[in-house]
Amino acid sequence: MKNKILAHLDNPGQLERLYRSNSASFKKEFIALYPSIKDKPFSEFWIERLNHDTETISWGSKKELWFIGFACIVAGLLAKFPSIFSLNEEFYYPLNLGLIVFPLLIAFFSWKNKLSLKNKTIIGVIIAISAVFINLWPGEAESDTLILACIHLPLLLWVILGAAFTGNQINNHQKRLDFLRFNGDLVVMTAILAISGMLLSGITIGLFELIGLKIEQFYMQNVVIFGLPSIPIVATFLNYSNPHLVNKVSPIIAKIFSPVVLLMLIIYLGAIAFSGKNPYTDREFLLLFNLLLIGVMALIFFAVAESVQKVKTNFGIWVLLLLSIVTIIVNGIALSAIIFRISEWGFTPNRLAVLGSNILILIHLLMVTSILFKTVQQKSDVSNVGTVIAKYIPIYFIWTVVVVFIFPLIFGFN
Repeated sequence: MKNKILAHLDNPGQLERLYRSNSASFKKEFIALYPSIKDKPFSEFWIERLNHDTETISWGSKKELWFIGFACIVAGLLAKFPSIFSLNEEFYYPLNLGLIVFPLLIAFFSWKNKLSLKNKTIIGVIIAISAVFINLWPGEAESDTLILACIHLPLLLWVILGAAFTGNQINNHQKRLDFLRFNGDLVVMTAILAISGMLLSGITIGLFELIGLKIEQFYMQNVVIFGLPSIPIVATFLNYSNPHLVNKVSPIIAKIFSPVVLLMLIIYLGAIAFSGKNPYTDREFLLLFNLLLIGVMALIFFAVAESVQKVKTNFGIWVLLLLSIVTIIVNGIALSAIIFRISEWGFTPNRLAVLGSNILILIHLLMVTSILFKTVQQKSDVSNVGTVIAKYIPIYFIWTVVVVFIFPLIFGFN
């Protein structure tokens, strides 16, 4: 970012584009550069702008508002497909949950970041193949490989969204970290909008009931069905147009929850010994164990992504290091449990998928922990942890492709 700022000091339009692409990084680098460039045109303007915390909310351009409005309508119509075309809801929604929203978000970032025709074509082909493949499933409706494909397809689409977010800089590790950070802000904004929507719905239904009109069924089938898929779309637009809205909240959440989750994990691992439960013989417990593992790993990666742009205290680094070590222990238990189940009862699509996922996560955690340990020893910087996380994301993409498209062929769509 520093080099880009220096290269475009005399180009206000390009400086604005750099600021909008990554406001946090732009602010940090520009303030650091200011003493050496304060005699340049626009430098005084930018330093005043960056040091002023704006309280206004940007609603974007008319084109952006039209696009978001159109995207919300399309998402709502996709969600209404079962009632419009008399489709089986229990079959339609699990298969198309990710396809209702992700392609629209991908289209938004593809448009805003001016993706090349080549990249747009590749992304479009992958989405089209995914949609056709999952909806024209030749096997049984409740097969293991179909369930795995339904679980992993949103992850595959999420990585594609990341590719659209990075624009034509897909190999830029900083842009990948920006995407992880954006996801944290998006979760916060989505939660706020969802809670607000729930309150509005409850008040609306209650008010109509007071005058003797029961609109609950109509409201759920026509308002909520359009509102639910619109929430992440609107949240994405608000975060994109107003990066200052929640970018101070997400780091606080990460700082608070990291030590709390660390303490909870330590207590939980100790409690397992007295509970009589274990992942070696209890399938449901193993599933929950792996969900816990994924959740904690996501928290670690999000906390690191938030830390890269900010000065991180030794306490914060130690918490992340200890959390990574404990998570490796949790991963080791889960991995040994799935290996035990495979040795006892053989391979199945589910066991192979869990085995592969645990191995990939373990390798990634070991890499992250190694850099965190060096950071504690002051032999490395926390930014290197971010680089390790960013470099590994394509590995997860490859694995989701294997589970969604290759597993069904290997196991005969069973």
